[in-house]
Amino acid sequence: MAGLAAAFGSGAMTNPIADLESTDVILITGSNTTENHPVLSSYVKRAVKSGNTQLLVVDPKRIKMAQFANIYLQPGLGTDVVWINGLMHVIISESLYDKKFVESRTEGFDELKKTLEKYTPEYVETITGIPKDDLVRAARLYATAPSASILYCMGITQHISGTDNVKSLANLAMLCGNMGIKGGGVNPLRGQNNVQGACDMGGLPNVFTAYQPVTNKDVRKKLEIAWKVDHLPDMPGLTVTQMLPKAHSGELKALYIIGENPMVSDPDLNHAEASLKHLDFMVVQDIFLTETAQLADVVLPAACFAEKEGTFSNTERKVQRVRKAVDPPGLSRDDWWITCEIATKMGYPMSYENSESIFNEIREVTPSYAGITYERIQFDGLHWPCPTLEHHGTPVLHVGQFTRGKGLFHAIDFIPPDEQVDDEYPIYLTTGRVIYHYHTGTMTMKSDDINTVSPECFVEISPHSAKSSGISDGQMVKVSSRRGEINAKARITTTLPPGTVFIPFHFGKAAANKLTNAALDPISKIPEYKVCAVRLEAI
Repeated sequence: MAGLAAAFGSGAMTNPIADLESTDVILITGSNTTENHPVLSSYVKRAVKSGNTQLLVVDPKRIKMAQFANIYLQPGLGTDVVWINGLMHVIISESLYDKKFVESRTEGFDELKKTLEKYTPEYVETITGIPKDDLVRAARLYATAPSASILYCMGITQHISGTDNVKSLANLAMLCGNMGIKGGGVNPLRGQNNVQGACDMGGLPNVFTAYQPVTNKDVRKKLEIAWKVDHLPDMPGLTVTQMLPKAHSGELKALYIIGENPMVSDPDLNHAEASLKHLDFMVVQDIFLTETAQLADVVLPAACFAEKEGTFSNTERKVQRVRKAVDPPGLSRDDWWITCEIATKMGYPMSYENSESIFNEIREVTPSYAGITYERIQFDGLHWPCPTLEHHGTPVLHVGQFTRGKGLFHAIDFIPPDEQVDDEYPIYLTTGRVIYHYHTGTMTMKSDDINTVSPECFVEISPHSAKSSGISDGQMVKVSSRRGEINAKARITTTLPPGTVFIPFHFGKAAANKLTNAALDPISKIPEYKVCAVRLEAI
């Protein structure tokens, strides 16, 4: 993803959230926006209700946002490259693309055009199930809009073709000149509150802060001077999806987990649990005793967001202040304080006066944050990149030119999901979230009111699939895959096509990820949470 990050804002939103209310068309795909991003979804709904913005929703599940859509397309699971290529085929064949933008600001168009030749509306329908006339209407809607914004989330990325899916959306935006303009862009919606900030700070195995590659000798030299160390590592580290198999094989001996709960969130949980239990030593640093923390040799209690000072960088790249509201309970400490204490005891003295002194160091080593200070964001945040104290931040990326100069089209062909249905496992499963619970429920499941509204796991099934499996609404169902099984309550719904079921992943007692496939995207190393084969049995 490094090359993609450099070209398209490091997986960040290219445009601010406010742009959604001034754009002509919004394309939402792989995002159950009302459930996963309810605040941001209100911007979309206001825009549509104003009558000035049209909405195109593409999702295998007829999500609530589809009620607001001018056009809704329901593709089969794991076929995103096909329908995106199909849109571009129509746009090029009808000469609706932005020729000036393509000629002046992009390269690789001819190769893209050649790859798209076979993705006719008829061919796309045979793979995705999207009626060819609907695909043509959608292509015309997006291509003829003066400005169009693409919103996507983990329904696009959590596939073995996740990187291809993102590149395809970038292709579509560039083809129609929707990069570097107000109301345009390719905008991933972050799944947690400071994921963007964690990535910005080098929380990825192949980069330092600001996505500076660990393989770059000049970057390493600059940071070695700043941190007064010799020989920073020049090889990328491991992703979490690479760590657990190495723990299982015994190659990885110890693991330090901060603010993560892989015992609920990781795919193929039975294998993940066995991997963690193979470790010689495991430390978990968290605000509650999670399912993962219960397996740890040492648990370090951390302060939560309301108990500390600092900054969060949100989904639109806006760096914002966080103020301490209450004191942390018991022995809980700030994450940075814990890190400093451990580093010092391991031989690297690390000491800061407060969170602002840490941020001042961040500014020194992070070019995109260099112009941001606590004083400047006292009342409102700034969008990075903000390279100097005189700079006003960058709400819209890629105005005038891309980071790499010209935007590169990627000619991408379709790769089917890793796992296919068969006679033994005849139904596809996709997973996601519900509005009431947050990630693995570490915080939300401490609330009696929330647990009253959303108390247990469920499996959504189409009437056709329920009838063929002999399942009635409200009945307990055993759901099995090649990796494990869980019991969940059946919900009969017309939001899903026959042959597909949906299970939320929040509930540790019936963890959907006991079923999911750990097959990885070869580039991003993200697991294919969104497609696997299962069997249903009435209990």
